[in-house]
Amino acid sequence: MKKASLPLPISLLAGLLILLFPFLAFASEATGETPHLTGTGLGITALIIFVFAYALVIGEERIHMRKSKPVMVAAGIIWVLVSIAYAAIGQIDKVEEILDHNLLEYGKLMLFLLAAMTYINTLDERNMFAALRAWLVSRGFSLYWIFWITGVLAFFISPVADNLTTALLMAAVLVAVASDRPQFVAMGCINIVVAANAGGAWSPFGDITTLMVWQAGLVKFHEFFDLFLPSVLNWFVPALIMSFFIEKGKPAAMNEAVVIKQGGFIILGLFIGTIATAVMFHNFLHLPPVLGMMTGLGVLKLYGWYLKMSDNDPSNDLEDEAVGRFNIFTQLQRAEWDTLMFFYGVILCVGGLGAFGYLALAAQVMYVDLGATWANVLVGLLSAIVDNIPVMFAVITMSPEMPHGQWLLVTLTAGVGGSLLSIGSAAGVALMGQARGIYTFFSHLKWTWAIALGYVVSIWVHLLINTSLL
Repeated sequence: MKKASLPLPISLLAGLLILLFPFLAFASEATGETPHLTGTGLGITALIIFVFAYALVIGEERIHMRKSKPVMVAAGIIWVLVSIAYAAIGQIDKVEEILDHNLLEYGKLMLFLLAAMTYINTLDERNMFAALRAWLVSRGFSLYWIFWITGVLAFFISPVADNLTTALLMAAVLVAVASDRPQFVAMGCINIVVAANAGGAWSPFGDITTLMVWQAGLVKFHEFFDLFLPSVLNWFVPALIMSFFIEKGKPAAMNEAVVIKQGGFIILGLFIGTIATAVMFHNFLHLPPVLGMMTGLGVLKLYGWYLKMSDNDPSNDLEDEAVGRFNIFTQLQRAEWDTLMFFYGVILCVGGLGAFGYLALAAQVMYVDLGATWANVLVGLLSAIVDNIPVMFAVITMSPEMPHGQWLLVTLTAGVGGSLLSIGSAAGVALMGQARGIYTFFSHLKWTWAIALGYVVSIWVHLLINTSLL
């Protein structure tokens, strides 16, 4: 979920090829139950198709093509190649079984995210986020305190709302109060990106990667809190360094009044209750969390019916929100469908490469030859270059044998590694668009050394305080 206005696609593609090169170099050493088809013409063709499709994803802003389109097409072609390859070795019956597993993983992820996105969109429609922004810009805080307040809020809102929504909300505050101070806005955006990504790393709801790890049963809900202190330090270290360079001054307070629409706080309570339901379904009933989320979405739909019927203006059409009545299906339509379809393409592409044996090779090279700790550190660095979704899905699909503390480590690094570059996370890419020309790839790169220091400190602290889990 990334990009920029420089020759980045070439360098990013090179990074992806570096990631994939060991698969080809060590093809003869693969072991396991998966057929070793990486050296075949079909296997290499599948790899090339994926790399080409991902290059188009990386160049999304330049070529103006939505990121879901190339990976969805690539997924279909790769699975055709898988089917042909398995038929040639007499194992065609395995293809549907492998594909069904990938589709099940995607279905659970998609429905979970759809429920969460609908709640976030509904809270936005009820002016809950606008009211928070209005309150912040009307307080008259100094630039120094705005820097810290937006960072703290980003860190603590992202575990619930997700890092992208949180970053956009906090950046809107920066732009509103300091649009005439580009250097401050740029530093504030960096702080928000790092804080949002770090905040999302210690919650199953804060990032797609943490959600995947939780739904896969690799880390339990309460165990994510073991990452709280490392996540705090991942944000706090670079924030503290940057705070010494914040401009002095106090922008004029802005008088912005926003009225929260009927039911705003009730919907917030329903969202919190839905999250609690998902956790209880998973922890106590051993049901998938998505069932709790979809049940909560059903409750929201029922409350949406109440909001619509409580509008007593007979001139308002029953199904038309544009003329006044609330319509929950409008919020469903506002879900990030391109993102949801992108996840479909990525999961099936990675699953198809796994069927050829590439993930088994990756597990051998990274988790056996390098060792779990260095492999998980590398996952974080790769997530700054390549989207962390396919990287984490690949790790989960590899299912390397490693201690529980290492699963926590890869959850941490995949979540926060994207902060190293502006293109390394959805939050960074979104803010480059929101503060176009102010927050850029190079303005972020200027502080990458400080962010990297926070990355190292967070890993060191995790290894220190969670030694018993390693």
